[in-house]
Amino acid sequence: MKHTLVATMEEGPAVLNRVVSLFRQRGFAVDSLTTGRTHEPHIMRLSIVVDGSKTAIEQVVKQLYKVIEVRKVSDLTDDQTVQRELALIKVTSKSAALRAEVMQVADIYRARVVDVAQNSLTVEVTGPSDKIDSIVGLLKPYGIKEMVRTGLVVMSRGATAGQEKGREAVRLREVS
Repeated sequence: MKHTLVATMEEGPAVLNRVVSLFRQRGFAVDSLTTGRTHEPHIMRLSIVVDGSKTAIEQVVKQLYKVIEVRKVSDLTDDQTVQRELALIKVTSKSAALRAEVMQVADIYRARVVDVAQNSLTVEVTGPSDKIDSIVGLLKPYGIKEMVRTGLVVMSRGATAGQEKGREAVRLREVS
């Protein structure tokens, strides 16, 4: 089963490596891994989607708390969440007619054309993973030259993560 974990941790050169190593050592298939800064100075947030049993995920969460810089870990798998991903897709467009068709597909998905070249155009699309998968499926027949996806960014809806009971493994550390 796929699990969506979110961890907040102090920024540091080796922190991300130690955290990702925990998943690698246990043989988890990582579907998505995204990091970024938060509204708090020197704090980063890691969103990771992994495939594993509930028991194995609970063990990893316990191990994550052994990494000194990790402040909080949440399993958002069963929570109501907002999930977004970004993709840049370079599509072949050898004629004006094909270019217009690709632009029409982009418009339907509320995507933006961010670059136009003589034989291609680049589409930027954001949204849930299934939206990204859907537009990729429609653009494949035109010829995808190149594509990159950011990975999933996840946030709990409504209440702040850690305020809902029974759904997540949360332990805050005191920071001196």
